[in-house]
Amino acid sequence: MAGPLLATKLHVPRRRPGWVARRRLVERLGRSRDAALTLLSAPAGFGKTTLLTDWLATAPGGRSTAWLSLDARDDDPVLFWTYLVTALDAAVPGVGARALALLQSAEPPVEAVLATVLNDLGAVPDDVVLVLDDFHVIEAAPIEEGMTFLLEHLPPRLHLVIATRADPALPLARWRVRGELVELRAADLRFTPEEAAAYLGEVLGPVLTAADVAALEERTEGWIAALQLAALSLQGRDDVAGFIAGFAGDDRYVLDYLAEEVLQRQPAPVREFLLRTSVLGRLTGPLCDAVTGQDGGRATLEALDRGNLFLVPLDDRRRWYRYHHLFADVLQAHLRDEQPDAVPALHRRAADWFERAGDRAEAVSHALAAGDVARAADLVELALPALRRSRQEVTLSRWLAALPDEVVRARPVLSVGYASALMVRGEVAGVEARLRDAERWLAAGGDPEMVVVDEAAFRALPSAIAVYRAGQALVREDVAGTMAHARRALELAGEDDAVGRGAASALLALAYWRTGDLDAAHRWYAAGAAELERAGHLSDVLGCAIALADIRLAQGRLSDAVDTYEHGLRLSTSAGGPALRGAADMHVGLSEVLRERDDRAAARRHLETSAELGEHVGLPQHRYRSRVAAARLRQADGDLAGAVELLEEAERCYAGDFFPDVRPVAAVRARVEVARGNLGWALGWARQRGLSVDDDPGYLREFEHLTLVRVLLARPDAERDLAGVARLLDRLLRAAEEGQRTGSVIEVLVLQTLLAQARGASPAAPAPLRRALSLAEPEGFVRLFADEGRPLAALLRSVADRGDVRAHARRVLAALDGTGSVRPARPGLVDPLSSRELDVLRLLASDLDGPGIARELFVSLNTVRTHTKAVYAKLGVNNRRAAVRRAAELGLTARDPGHRSPPSAVRDR
Repeated sequence: MAGPLLATKLHVPRRRPGWVARRRLVERLGRSRDAALTLLSAPAGFGKTTLLTDWLATAPGGRSTAWLSLDARDDDPVLFWTYLVTALDAAVPGVGARALALLQSAEPPVEAVLATVLNDLGAVPDDVVLVLDDFHVIEAAPIEEGMTFLLEHLPPRLHLVIATRADPALPLARWRVRGELVELRAADLRFTPEEAAAYLGEVLGPVLTAADVAALEERTEGWIAALQLAALSLQGRDDVAGFIAGFAGDDRYVLDYLAEEVLQRQPAPVREFLLRTSVLGRLTGPLCDAVTGQDGGRATLEALDRGNLFLVPLDDRRRWYRYHHLFADVLQAHLRDEQPDAVPALHRRAADWFERAGDRAEAVSHALAAGDVARAADLVELALPALRRSRQEVTLSRWLAALPDEVVRARPVLSVGYASALMVRGEVAGVEARLRDAERWLAAGGDPEMVVVDEAAFRALPSAIAVYRAGQALVREDVAGTMAHARRALELAGEDDAVGRGAASALLALAYWRTGDLDAAHRWYAAGAAELERAGHLSDVLGCAIALADIRLAQGRLSDAVDTYEHGLRLSTSAGGPALRGAADMHVGLSEVLRERDDRAAARRHLETSAELGEHVGLPQHRYRSRVAAARLRQADGDLAGAVELLEEAERCYAGDFFPDVRPVAAVRARVEVARGNLGWALGWARQRGLSVDDDPGYLREFEHLTLVRVLLARPDAERDLAGVARLLDRLLRAAEEGQRTGSVIEVLVLQTLLAQARGASPAAPAPLRRALSLAEPEGFVRLFADEGRPLAALLRSVADRGDVRAHARRVLAALDGTGSVRPARPGLVDPLSSRELDVLRLLASDLDGPGIARELFVSLNTVRTHTKAVYAKLGVNNRRAAVRRAAELGLTARDPGHRSPPSAVRDR
């Protein structure tokens, strides 16, 4: 954080002595146990906070309360969620510990943070009430979106209460219709005549007649703040009736009049104290002494508290307070009218005190309020590293926007900080101007008009500027520019700048990756990861691990990819606390390698472990990568419809980043659609992507072109494209061999084998298949062959009993068979049934209907229907009874051993 978290914001205000019990409202609040949200929405001065305090103090035990008092500074997503989770953790120790760790790592999605909190709360046996007071200060759309997610997924024992001056931008109508919303508004919160009489009698005693009480209640319309001010002003008066008759008009004039009356009745020192300290959002004795220039601030605050003078305690030790918001507004208005020249000096003193106390955020706010932009800019520059680490870009942007542009331009560190904030927000267009501002000062050297506060940051500017230029070039897909700027950054970075060197190395690796030079990409990524590990940025190291393993997979080095993922897992748990963000991605990666080696049981276990850790322990790519991994596992199991469902999910939650998208989700889906016979979808995809056999096959589209070959070979009129396909495969093979991408070489050789078969070549296995098996065997590639299905089976059988590749050919055939042993094709079937189709066939012979079969197999009814159609087509029948009869004739009714449904963790994804 740019400043410490304030424990006072998490304090439940204590119950005021003599407060009127409002049983009707407390009872309504009691019904919030059955609602997701309780909303208290009314203007200032209607007693929202006091009512909540009374309710919490009188409610039955057996529940925990988390309280958060909000202010304008909390309109920053990172700060808001940190406070909210801290409040819950304070109420129920241990709840939110993992979420707080996530918030301190690099840019977690808010849904991931909230998911961990909700999971923790789901295990809590007692009710938890979360109160957000003064929610009207929150305007940031990401916070409102997160609140909607929170409310939509509340566990039964968590109840949210919001007190606000205006309705929040949440789907209240939806929850109102569901009966999940309890509302109290201004009309409900106004004092009834009986409550007004009880309150005035408690405060003033028997000095008011019934007529006086009725007149006050009528004039104030039950507005609690006005009644409280009236009671303070009436104390000690003789002419009560005359005073009551002396004010009229709308609420604003009533309040102004009464506040003025209360102020005029205070002793001069107290009145001066109230005015001068009104510039403070929170008050404590030493701070008040510093601002007023007087001693005795703590004693004055305690006296005001005892006198009920609109002072709200913020802790139980009577150290911190704040003024009631309405009263503070009135005090500030009087201060501006009476002592306008004093206001800047008061804010400057407050800024001094907060800076000494280590709260730079409050210091910046007061410096800005004082109009001391130079001081504010100094403080912002010093706060930059903490703001970046805690990802408070919203706060940084707000501060920078509050500074005059000429002040920012005179400070090169702030100019680059501004560029950083723009890059994070995706506003790349404005970055270059800020970088040039900083460069002008660097070129000028010791110019007296240049201002630098953070000397270490200033020394690192040349390298930082080059890094941001490299990032801009990468966004523009300018590979040469990325390389040039990244190399320049490395030349300029000091040996102790591990983060800067790590960032530059990673950007250089990304540029090489895009060109297909995987050796260089891996070398630079490894260097960057080592620097980041040295700096302790372990979650960033895990992000590098994903890239390093992806590169090794393309190079055909499965064992090296496994080593990379396992190193990442060791790092993720080395701190001894919760698994670092990125740990879930390591398990997904291991699952992919194990699936390729056809160790599907182990692959499922890693996916299950990843799911147990939760998506919050994944990097931004995790949501789509985990679904792709699960889809490919379903494809290996023969559940092609289920694979497509998961790939559709993956496309919806795809998170783009700086990584080149070398295996687009849509291309993965096109391969599955070809396997399930949905050639129309696959052809539409190829047209939409503008793919052709005459294309120049660059590395970035290599996977798509290999997919195009599969689509064209599957066409009924494939003969017309075979010559073009052959030429394309030749070009792809040359490019893969030159780039030393052995994984791609194996895949091209497999496709050349299928092409030879389509051309009517000899049934003996062609040379490409033998070479592919020879390259695949050392690293254990299996699914790359087996996913081609029946067309490759006959050719594999031709080498399964002879030659130096026979052992691996048998292993692939076992994977094709799905049982762990080589099995001849069943007589009478041109296209053998997949393992999942055999499951469906077995249940077609039972008494189960379609929904029953779906429940038995843990799949959707649409998936069952898809499999049933495939079974009918392969058996040459058109109804269930005929399918069962034909299956009996072929000996297919009994379920083959070794076929198991996937475990629930994968099945339910």
